[in-house]
Amino acid sequence: MPELVFFSGTMDCGKSTLALQIEHNRSARGLAGIIFTRNDRAGQGKLSSRLGLVTDAVEVEDGVDLYAHIVDHLSQGGRADYVIADEAQFLAPGQIDQLARMVDDLEIDVYAFGITTDFRTKLFPGSQRLVELADRVEVLQVEALCWCGARATHNARTVGGVMVVEGAQVVIGDVTRSTDEIGYEVLCRRHHRRRMTAASARAAALSPDVLPVTAD
Repeated sequence: MPELVFFSGTMDCGKSTLALQIEHNRSARGLAGIIFTRNDRAGQGKLSSRLGLVTDAVEVEDGVDLYAHIVDHLSQGGRADYVIADEAQFLAPGQIDQLARMVDDLEIDVYAFGITTDFRTKLFPGSQRLVELADRVEVLQVEALCWCGARATHNARTVGGVMVVEGAQVVIGDVTRSTDEIGYEVLCRRHHRRRMTAASARAAALSPDVLPVTAD
């Protein structure tokens, strides 16, 4: 039976890499798929991973009916044996419903990939809807690591290396941005709660607690 599967995890845990692997495996067996994405790091209409792999995709804008897009594609003689939706956290709840409708009405497997919570530890609306509707929710087993070496469970937004907890839910950045830009970092819960990023931890390490004492 076709399924709607939600692959979830923090940044840097290999979601897009797995999406590209699923695309490769199925296309190599002669299946045809459609890839949706939004706000990919490589630019519009791209699905990319941090390993350097990239492929073309359909950029999803506000108000786009994904179900109608697939129906139009099929009505023009195209094939769609499966659908991949990367960066699914950025999709509107209604668009997640459209993914579920593809599974139920068109009997197409849909694989959605996304972050569950934002930098404030609040659910993305798209991810929340996926948790509510998906046949399966799979947490990726490739663990991203906090700067301290513990398993990273939270996404942090940084400005100049300093963690921020206010602002718009969606601001495009990356874990590879320089520290003077808006960027993102994965942290364990302890250091997310303490707002301690890698940069602030380094700064603390360089600040001695006790002044050195020298003999005259």
